Amino acid sequence: MHLSLFSSRFPTRPAEPENFTLAGFKQSRLRSAICFLLLLASVSLASAAQLAASSSDVSRLDPAMGVNPTAAANLDWHDVTAWGVEGREWTGLERLRWFDRFPAAAEKTVTSAVWNLSRDSAGMMVRFKTDATSIHVHYKLLKERLAMPHMPATGVSGVDLYARDPSGAWRWVQVTKPAAQEVKAEIIKDLAPGFREYAAYLPLYNGIEFLSIGVPQGSRFEGLAPRTKPIVFYGTSITHGACASRPGMVHTAILGRRFDRPVVNLGFSGNGRMDAAVGDFLTQIDAAVFVIDCLPNMNAAAVREKCVPLVQQLRAAKPDTPIVLVEDRRFTNSWITPAKARHHDENHAALREAYATLQQQGVKQLYYIPGDALYGTDTEGATDASHASDLGFMRQAEVMAPILRRALQR
Repeated sequence: MHLSLFSSRFPTRPAEPENFTLAGFKQSRLRSAICFLLLLASVSLASAAQLAASSSDVSRLDPAMGVNPTAAANLDWHDVTAWGVEGREWTGLERLRWFDRFPAAAEKTVTSAVWNLSRDSAGMMVRFKTDATSIHVHYKLLKERLAMPHMPATGVSGVDLYARDPSGAWRWVQVTKPAAQEVKAEIIKDLAPGFREYAAYLPLYNGIEFLSIGVPQGSRFEGLAPRTKPIVFYGTSITHGACASRPGMVHTAILGRRFDRPVVNLGFSGNGRMDAAVGDFLTQIDAAVFVIDCLPNMNAAAVREKCVPLVQQLRAAKPDTPIVLVEDRRFTNSWITPAKARHHDENHAALREAYATLQQQGVKQLYYIPGDALYGTDTEGATDASHASDLGFMRQAEVMAPILRRALQR
């Protein structure tokens, strides 16, 4: 083929501009490719986030998994401080916050950890009667953290409602499912007609700034004053309520309903250590019985050092009030963790020694609860090996009930 014909059909590349280089061309193409990939990634991430948000919000698929409905309009609101709550002792002493468990004076005598934990409303319960067909609550929480990794918001920050059935037994009704620090919500509606007694348990691991009960206008409502002679529990995070799904599911609350008595919950997470400073406040309570359940936060040496003096301190002030000593529960995985098993063995032995010493000293109305089966014996009673699940709390109440019955019927 003639060379001129070939050249006309296949023209040569135009002349390059003076500033064009092959390296510059490659960099430009690379920048364009990077920009395109970044744009594609951002679109993909946005789509994935949108998909995750929609799929993670289970309440869209099942409304029962969402928060409580907003409180209705035109309700009559009743401030519970007008008649009082159970589990709030030392009512004649000044408090920094109305719903603190300890009076202000305790800040100067108990440890800072115990003081801060005492600002949780664990164990407090308000009773009232109403014929309302719906019940609402309005409360503000002290802390922004509504839940913990191993404990739901219903237990940490919820208000848990019970009512008496026609036979007089306490039966569960509903719990709030808080999603914000301030809750103004309907707990329950479409209630069966009737004027009945209710009990609302306050949050376990959060404090309360205020609490009001709301009922439809025109409903009959009566606040019930706190009852006297409570069962007083002094203990650890387990007594405090970890890790109950609802405030009414702690063993202290279960036993309060079972014996139909008020309860004082002095559980201090990680800090229930038979302290004499706490004992000073215990001696000021006109208790039906004292339950000392501090071993989960102690070792054998501390038990030997503190148990006998604490009981003597209580007995000097309250000569006839029953005192119950409780061994620590066993970690539900202690069967496979020898160090934990030894710790429990040593703690139990130390408490038995203290109990024997007190009996030799002639201390009366002293009772003892073994700890081996507090959560059951099948390893299924805890959330994280240490803290009870609802099952563990039920089992703990079953173990404690016969001993408490003996103490209360002395």
